[in-house]
Amino acid sequence: MIRWLLLLIGGALLGGVVHLATIIILPRTATQDAYARLEKITPVNTVTALPAPKPEGATMPFMDPAFAGAICRYDLTQGPLKLTVPVSLAYTSVSFYTRQDVAYYAINDRAAGRRVIELELMTAEQHNQMPEDEDITAADRLIVESPTVTGLIAIRALAPEPGLMPMAQNAIANAKCVQQEMPTAAR
Repeated sequence: MIRWLLLLIGGALLGGVVHLATIIILPRTATQDAYARLEKITPVNTVTALPAPKPEGATMPFMDPAFAGAICRYDLTQGPLKLTVPVSLAYTSVSFYTRQDVAYYAINDRAAGRRVIELELMTAEQHNQMPEDEDITAADRLIVESPTVTGLIAIRALAPEPGLMPMAQNAIANAKCVQQEMPTAAR
């Protein structure tokens, strides 16, 4: 009886170790992650509208047909980005992901409190190199620090009714993701 109990416990432990190792290793070895899928259809540092999902397939898994979506695949090696997203009438959100698909920041139209979501995306090193401007306060400028140099910005606008989809697509079409020059003076 003890032998069977030890075999059962050993099997459960071995199964648990294999399960955890698979969960930890598999995402790192996947070749068709979000960044790789979007790399083929999106230029760097440019907002690209995603096609509406269809029953036979979508650009990304689990896309909601009630949302118009766009992606900005960014690269901060040449300097920070300025992101400008007009707010749609229903709901607009912006989410930031690293190259490894880890979400690190999100904001929506209600949190922005304005008709346009404006922010600057930069690395911690680029943020430290920015000169202090006494005329510009933290409330005037929203700065998001990216933990990686490359990643994705997902922009979504809700169309609460199918007839309002052109309004949501128009808001997405007017979004901009523009490379900025790094200031020369240091703190």
